[in-house]
Amino acid sequence: MKSTHRRLVAAGAMIAAMSLVLVACGSSKDSGTGGDSKQQGSPAAVDEALKAGGTITYWSWTPSAQAQVTAFEKAYPNVKVNYVNAGTGNDHYTKLQNTIKAGSGAPDVAQVEYQALPQFALPGSLIDLRQYGFDQFQSAYTPSTWAAVHAGEGLFGLPQDSGPMALFYNKEVFDKYGLTVPKTWDEYVAAGKKLHQADPKKFITNDSGDAGFATSMIWQAGGKPFTTNGKSVTINLADDGSKKWTSEWNQLVQGGLVSSIPGWSDAWFKALGDGTIATLPTGAWMPGVMESSVKAGAGKWRVAPMPTYDGQPVTAENGGSTQAVLKQSQNPALAAAFVRWLNNGDGVKTFLASGGFPATTADLKAPEFVSKKSAYFGGQAINEVLTGAAGTVAPGWSYLPYQLYANSIFGDTVGKSYQSKSGLDDGLKAWQDALVAYGNQQGFTVNG
Repeated sequence: MKSTHRRLVAAGAMIAAMSLVLVACGSSKDSGTGGDSKQQGSPAAVDEALKAGGTITYWSWTPSAQAQVTAFEKAYPNVKVNYVNAGTGNDHYTKLQNTIKAGSGAPDVAQVEYQALPQFALPGSLIDLRQYGFDQFQSAYTPSTWAAVHAGEGLFGLPQDSGPMALFYNKEVFDKYGLTVPKTWDEYVAAGKKLHQADPKKFITNDSGDAGFATSMIWQAGGKPFTTNGKSVTINLADDGSKKWTSEWNQLVQGGLVSSIPGWSDAWFKALGDGTIATLPTGAWMPGVMESSVKAGAGKWRVAPMPTYDGQPVTAENGGSTQAVLKQSQNPALAAAFVRWLNNGDGVKTFLASGGFPATTADLKAPEFVSKKSAYFGGQAINEVLTGAAGTVAPGWSYLPYQLYANSIFGDTVGKSYQSKSGLDDGLKAWQDALVAYGNQQGFTVNG
């Protein structure tokens, strides 16, 4: 779901990011592994904590959070979970970081997006869940989401959802203008040109410059621009994958073929409903958003695999989050038990009932889930496409240990390329230069 993954306000995100990185650079024993937490618990402690009961606090913004808490408390009446919605995106992370910096007031469990996890885990603010035997659950999840809950050597959550990318397209628009669903990005660009030429008020998609989308597209193209080893970081936003993406996307941006309507705005929802925007390459959480917020698009939209560069199936993740246990927790074993129930127990059913897209392989393969037809999408069994995408995510991706800061300055660097309709390569170079300088200022050794 969109609410699980992005849209950070630049200034606030920068403050939170700077505080996190400063904490990271001030702690050597915790860097990369979550410190000595691996020796502080045991698998048996989780079940014992559930029997003993107690009270924990949980911060989350997801639509299913309250329902999950209610179901958990019904299953374990001796446990009280104080649920707090501290806000989404920047608001959530700023408040969370303030409690970490203060040394008190943090929740026992907090929702954390995959892209943000390293920034909290590497400074040693989270509990390494390997001590509770959670590494045994690896086979229950898709490889991409399992990789996403790791930072350094540590395991800091169990995957809640996933966002393998697919192409959402308006069939009504495609039929009207004689467009064929593209299988390659060359075909996608051609469709964009044909559509805009036929009707200059229509666009193949929108993109006003979004860090989460750009990194996912580079990921899908095979790029690996960020690598981290302890405090050593390498940034290469001109690698083969990055250039492969810009070679296609530059044609759309420079040709004025993408709408500049900002995502998640009222104008964006309207444009999705009236056919102004014809496609969305985005995560598998999108159906729920469209059904609730783009009612005018009902029956018009369909889902297809992401276009690729050579026609062979490959995609990337776009969004997704987990729940992490904070080092400040006074009952970390009980907090870990809650995380286990949420994402490796009955909590998954509650999450799926709210429209979430799973990270668990069993649910992705369940016939009733895969074959379920969607009235909104014209009766299409869209999960056949989306679950297929979950199995074709390119391996090897990683985020920066200060990704929140990186995202916050995307508009000031790459965003200028969008505004001037100039080559995105120059914008990526400016972004890289700024990220290298910032990382070195914060005590990392950054090459780029």
